[in-house]
Amino acid sequence: MIWILNPYFITGFSDAESSFVCSIRKNNNIKIGWRITLSFQIQLHKQDLPLLNQIQAFFGVGKIYESKEKILYQVRSVQDLINVIIPHFNKYPLISQKRADFELFKLVVELVNSADHLTIEGLAKIVSIKVSLNKGLSEVLKANFPNITAFPRPPIDTQKIKDPHWFAGFTSGEGCFMVKYTKSSFLKLGMGVFLNFNISQHSRDSELMNSLINYLDCGRITNKKDKEAVIFEVNKFSDLNEKIIPFFKKYSIEGYKKANFCDFCKIALLMQDKRHLTSEGLEQIINIKNGMNTGRK
Repeated sequence: MIWILNPYFITGFSDAESSFVCSIRKNNNIKIGWRITLSFQIQLHKQDLPLLNQIQAFFGVGKIYESKEKILYQVRSVQDLINVIIPHFNKYPLISQKRADFELFKLVVELVNSADHLTIEGLAKIVSIKVSLNKGLSEVLKANFPNITAFPRPPIDTQKIKDPHWFAGFTSGEGCFMVKYTKSSFLKLGMGVFLNFNISQHSRDSELMNSLINYLDCGRITNKKDKEAVIFEVNKFSDLNEKIIPFFKKYSIEGYKKANFCDFCKIALLMQDKRHLTSEGLEQIINIKNGMNTGRK
C-alpha cells in the first residue's frame, strides 16, 4: 500500500523539484511546421523512486521513466494536465517564483487545447509566452522567430507559507541536513562538531527565503559570492534541537532525504547528552556522518 501524500506536501515538493515544460520543435510533417509538446515533470535520482511512485499515485496520471541514474515522472496528456495537474496547483498554489512558470504554462495549455497552436497566430503567441517561461527560447527558436516580443511574466508578490506540509515538501526537495567539524587547539579532543540545516535557492526567491526566519523563528540568510543564490541556514544547536527537529518530526520529510534527517537527529541526541565531548561519542558521530548524504550507500 502506498501512503498518499498531503496535497500541500506535493505543492511544496513541486516548488522545489518540478518543471512546467513547453517544447517547440521543427516538424515538417505538421502543416504549421512546428510540434508543441507540454509536460509537467519531476526528475530525481533513482534512489527516490519510492517517493516518485507516491507522487504518481497521488495524481493518478502520468508515467515514470527510468534511466541509469535518473528517474522522471512526466504528465504529457493535455487532458490530464487540464483535469488533474492544473486544478491541483490552482487549489494548492505554488509560492516560489515557479508559480509564474505555472501561470504561463496554463496559457499554453489553453491554446493547445483549443487547437490555436495549429495556426500561425497561435504559434506566435505560444513562442511569445515561452520567451518568459523557464529559461526562454533555444538558439534555434531565436533564429526562427527573431521578432517575437516576450509575453509579460506574471509578478509573484506574496510568498507566504499557508500550510506546514508545504515546508516539509519543499525541504524534502531542497533542504540539507549537514554535520561539520571544526579543529581547535582550545578543545579537549582537538575537534568540535556542529550541525547545520540549510536551504539554497536562486536569488529571485529571496523574499521566500527571508520569510523562513519568521516562519521558523530562527535562522539567518546569507548570499553566495556570485549573488545568484541565497541560503537560509540554522546553525544554533538550541534552535535545531528545539525548533527544526520537532517540526520535521511532526511534518515528515519524505524520500531518500528522510534517512539523512534521521541520522541528523541521532547526532543531535548525542550532542544533547554531551557525548560529542568524549572520544567514543565523537567516533560514533563521525561514523554516522560518513554514512549521510553523498556517503550513503
